[in-house]
Parts: sequence; C-alpha cells; structure tokens
Amino acid sequence: MFKGNFTRRGAIQAFGASAASVAIAAPAIAQGAAGKVVVVGGGFGGASCARALKRLDPRLDVTLVESSQTFTACPFSNGVIAGLRELKDQQFGYEAIARDGVKLVFQTATDVDPGARTVTLVDGSRLSWDRLVLSPGVDLRWDGLPGYTESAAERMPHAWKAGAQTLLLRRQLESMEDGGLVVMSAPANPFRCPPGPYERASLIAWYLKTKKPRSKLILLDAKDVFSKQRLFQNAWKDLYPEHLEWVSLSSGGKVTGVDPATLTLTTDFGVHKAAVANVIPPQKAGAIAGKAGVADRTGWCPVEPVAFTSTLQPDIHVLGDAAVMGAMPKSAFSANAQAKVCAAAIVRLLAGGQPEEPRLINTCYSIVAPGYGITVAGVYKPANGQLVDIEGAGGTSPLDAPAATRAQEAALADGWFHTIGAETFG
Repeated sequence: MFKGNFTRRGAIQAFGASAASVAIAAPAIAQGAAGKVVVVGGGFGGASCARALKRLDPRLDVTLVESSQTFTACPFSNGVIAGLRELKDQQFGYEAIARDGVKLVFQTATDVDPGARTVTLVDGSRLSWDRLVLSPGVDLRWDGLPGYTESAAERMPHAWKAGAQTLLLRRQLESMEDGGLVVMSAPANPFRCPPGPYERASLIAWYLKTKKPRSKLILLDAKDVFSKQRLFQNAWKDLYPEHLEWVSLSSGGKVTGVDPATLTLTTDFGVHKAAVANVIPPQKAGAIAGKAGVADRTGWCPVEPVAFTSTLQPDIHVLGDAAVMGAMPKSAFSANAQAKVCAAAIVRLLAGGQPEEPRLINTCYSIVAPGYGITVAGVYKPANGQLVDIEGAGGTSPLDAPAATRAQEAALADGWFHTIGAETFG
C-alpha cells in the first residue's frame, strides 16, 4: 500500500487493528494518585482522551464538556455532499463514554481561568480542575476573506464543520441545473484536514460526471502544493478530465474576495461566477483556546510534543486540530493518537512522575470515487520541541496501483471509519 518501509501487511497491522496506534508504555500509577481532569471538546481528540483517562486510572474524576449531545464527524462527510452517504451515518452519541465513568456536561465552555484552574460554562457554573485538556477543533476566520461572513455561508457554504452546512451544499448541488459551474476555494496552510478539499473536489466531480455531465468544477487554490497531490492529480486525469480543473496559486488560484449576492469569487487573475460556490475559508483554533490563553498570534495553539502541554499555560493540554503539532497533520486519526498519549502523560504527571517520549502514527484515507481510495501515512517523534517525521517510516499509496488495490484501500478506509468511531464513541 505504501512507499517507503511500509508493506501492505505491516500497514494493515498498524492501522487496521487500532484506530490510532501509539507507541507508549502504560503508566505506572502510584497508590493514592488521583485528581480532577476536565476535557473540553467531545470530538475524536477530547472524547478519546476522556475515555482513556478513566481506563488508565478509574480513580480519576474526569468530566467531558461538549455543547452537543450528538457528534457529527467530518471524516467521510464529503461522501454525504456527493450523495454517497447520509448525515446520520456520521453521527455518534456519548452513552458509552458515560458508561466508562466519565461525567458528561452538555454545555458550552465560555471561559477558562488558568490561575484559579476553573472552566466557566454558559449557565455561569464553574468546574475546577487539576489538569485541563482542550480539544476545541477549529473556528472559521470570518475576517480572513473579504466578503465572506457567517451570513455569506448561507449562500456560499463552507461545509467545513459537518452538519447543516454539509446538507446545504448537497442540496445546492442537487438543485443546480445540468451545465452549471461549481467553484470551490481552498485556503493556505494550516487548516483542518489537509487532503479534505481535494477529496471533496473529487467526489463533487464524480457527482457531476454521473448526475450532471454538462457541469464542471473549478478548484481555486491558495497553494501550489498539497497533500497526496500526485495521487489526486493522476486520478483526476483518468476519471475527471472534463469535470475538474485545479487552479494553483501560481496560476492565479488564490481567492482574494467573494460576493455572496452574485456568487462570484475574485482572484488576482479574474472573476469566477458560480452556480454553486463552496468557500473553505482560513481557520484558527476553537474560541475557548483564546479564552484560555493557549492560542498565540497565529490563532493556533503551540504545544510541547510529549504531553501536548501548552507552551503558554503549563497546566493545560491541547489536542487535535487546534494545536500546532509540527509535522503531524490536523486529522481525526492524529487527534485520537494524541489523546491516548496525553491521557497517559496526565496520569503520570498527577502521580508525580514524568511522561515517556511517545511515537505516534497518523494515516489518512481519501476517497476519489466509489471504490477508489488513496492513502498517506506518517510516523512521528518529538525533536527540538515539536513532532517530526521519522524518515522512511511513512509513505503514500503507489502511483501505479491497479484498480484492485484502490478498491482495497477504499474498503480499508470504510473499516477505519467504523473502527475509530467505535473506539471513540461505541
């Protein structure tokens, strides 16, 4: 499956057996060690961390704060846009996490006081903590692209948070006349799920090819290089030569402004008028990160790479998309892996010990068409204050793989989604 030192058998063992493999020793728990841990954010990072904490030390008082009683996953949501899945297939509840002994608080966290070690909830109540874990995901920078506001997103959906926006974009595609032009924009790095825009472009192109063959998608990109680029572009050449056009940064792809009233996207090279416009704007860490003082001027959260402790607030840990992780990308798999490492580190810290240096794995599947999957994987270690690639330990799907291999990777992707969903929420 992979270039480099990954064999197909090794990759399946590494990635199929567990949703997110982590090489770290189990913590030695001291007698009487316990404490209060509050986890804010119930996605793949936060929910996984809360669950792991209780399993590693059942004596811990662990509270998970999440605004919604239903989590809607972003991975595979591009399939919902293309009509290949339903939104309910993306949704998970928290019942199993409660059964593990985690306290659930379904409210929005509105503030953090690092000095007092409290989290304030929307109803005004406060939770105290010995260690705080933030996994708030991303927020969209409504000031990051001229013309693009929250109200504009109702005309030009971003669909970068799975849910209502996902269904809105799907409905717009379904109602568009055959022959209409779909225009997407992809932001500069960093942002949630680096391969996500290109998987989405692929599946929208598949939808157009099969349902509205006189239509076309233009993908305007603020980058010249992107994740799994050669794999995606080879697939586009074979599958969608008439239905997908990628415009790179150097070719004038960076969007400099939008007009939701006319569904136009402007670049330095011209204006693109769309029948359907999907604008993926710049992003930053979820709002609570700023309230907690763990986000820097970039809007993201710098952390050290062993326990994912904030470099700005020493008793707060930050996981997943909100954090700056060096070479490790922003993905559900990454968040799940980081959560397990963080949980083990917190147990050690509360017991008066020190965390052990981890090794982390990330793998990312993308579906280019039904039955056609591609993959990138990486293995990471701490070095010089960040996570770095272990040279030769990762890789991508082969460029010249036969159809049977692409089909197997698509099947593995489906298995991965069910595994990580069950491990985190089931």
